[in-house]
Amino acid sequence: MADRYQTGQRCGRQRRSRHRTGRGARRKCRVDFLTVRRTPPAGMPANPLLTGRPVRTCIGCRKRASSSELLRFVAIEIGPDQFRAVPDPARRRPGRGAHLHPDPACLALAERRRAFGRALRIAGVLDTGPLAEAVASAAVTEPEHTQ
Repeated sequence: MADRYQTGQRCGRQRRSRHRTGRGARRKCRVDFLTVRRTPPAGMPANPLLTGRPVRTCIGCRKRASSSELLRFVAIEIGPDQFRAVPDPARRRPGRGAHLHPDPACLALAERRRAFGRALRIAGVLDTGPLAEAVASAAVTEPEHTQ
């Protein structure tokens, strides 16, 4: 009977021995994990999630991109249940912000999907005039993104 406890048991069961008692008495299971590849294979585009930069989702096309590629905007209350979407290129305005590609197609898609109220968590009328002007001016200076 004593020989049964001296031989190795299956992983997870306690092994009785007079030398190992207390915290180190249990055998630890060995688990092999898959390693995460940090660099993309040759010919593949870099994944923005692995670059170490903040990643945000465009509310128009729902694609993830680096926050430096997207335009942040916030909602400012101008009256009871009336808000104005104001661009925040410096990313310093207080309040809940949302991100959008500086592309008129993404702005139109976000308006059609009614994504502004959900992204900013507001209920009421939202004026997107200042945001549309900022997107139009940024679209002239920057190349379009791929959808």
